[in-house]
Amino acid sequence: MLILPNFLIDLSGQPPRRGWGVRVHGDVIDAVAPHDELRQRFPDDELLGAPGCTLSPGFVNAHAHLYGLLAHGLPLDKAPSGFWPFLEDFWWPLVEDRLDHELICAATDAILLEMLRSGVTTVYDCTEAPYALPGCLAAQAEVVRDRGIRAVLSFEATERVSKENGQLGLRENADFIRACRAQGGLVSGLMCFHTTFSCSAEFIQQAHALGAELDVPVHMHCSEGVHEPEYALDHFGVRPMEYYDRLGVASPRMLASQCVQMSDGEIAIMAQRGVKMTHMPLSNCEVGAGIAPVPELVDAGVIVGLGSDGYINDFYEVVRAAFLIHKAHKQDPRVMPAPLVWYLATEGGARALGLEKVGRIAAGWQADLQLIDTHADAHGGA
Repeated sequence: MLILPNFLIDLSGQPPRRGWGVRVHGDVIDAVAPHDELRQRFPDDELLGAPGCTLSPGFVNAHAHLYGLLAHGLPLDKAPSGFWPFLEDFWWPLVEDRLDHELICAATDAILLEMLRSGVTTVYDCTEAPYALPGCLAAQAEVVRDRGIRAVLSFEATERVSKENGQLGLRENADFIRACRAQGGLVSGLMCFHTTFSCSAEFIQQAHALGAELDVPVHMHCSEGVHEPEYALDHFGVRPMEYYDRLGVASPRMLASQCVQMSDGEIAIMAQRGVKMTHMPLSNCEVGAGIAPVPELVDAGVIVGLGSDGYINDFYEVVRAAFLIHKAHKQDPRVMPAPLVWYLATEGGARALGLEKVGRIAAGWQADLQLIDTHADAHGGA
């Protein structure tokens, strides 16, 4: 198939190419060239004209809780007063502890449709539903496959209910990873646990050992608010990323989400150990967590992706937030320029998840694409 838009965004930081398109063969981009050249080289290909549109890599939502939809509109006698009350009084008892397979699948189906409509072609989802074990990932995967999106699914294993439940969570991930490899396709898995305040040192090391054995990333939430750094300092004498480094698990395999309340020393550890990070600007606002030091992480060389966290799933809103919020925080309009944010939303997110040849329009890369209706002709070009 030939896709011939008005403009093509192949690399972040480079001007869009007017009159360029792509040839897709199977699920891979075969050629990127001007329209006339593509028509001459491949005269028998199916043609998808896209006047008034811009072709871009699909967005990579590098961190989501698809079941988070079920929290929208829950009545509260009073709003949570901070991050820990948000978890203890709201998120755990009213959402995660009530999930079953049917609720997880229904929310997944609804939110994936919303994501696809806002340009997301890849999503990483972590489900914490301690009373939906076992088999919730397999059930969710069937819904994902029906929607045709690329997805990395995981269960957020935790010992907060019991040690036995924590082991069920790790086994859920390991079994799902193996099953996806046997089946093939667009759905895959990774290893996942919750935090330092809900998982023992032995449990954390076990999760990382399983990740190494299965050769997959290992994801956890890290310092989403002030609670975890304070907990780690009180219980371990060091901050969370310093604790992970002490445990010997800080490595390129580690994918840490949120990373809002980070010290300069922790940023240095992440850069030195190759730890990757995902940034959720809007949900961090929702829980009053703060603003993650993403400009500093990027400057240090940390691989960063963007995510919705299951809060606002229109990914253009997430991109807009990442573009604006750090300018206000730093009081500097030069911070987080648009090409960088677009990169984080595409190739950066794919790299954070360990996906190869996803997030860029180039020959040999995956044909994960979005067409953006920019009405360039109707408005005289832009």
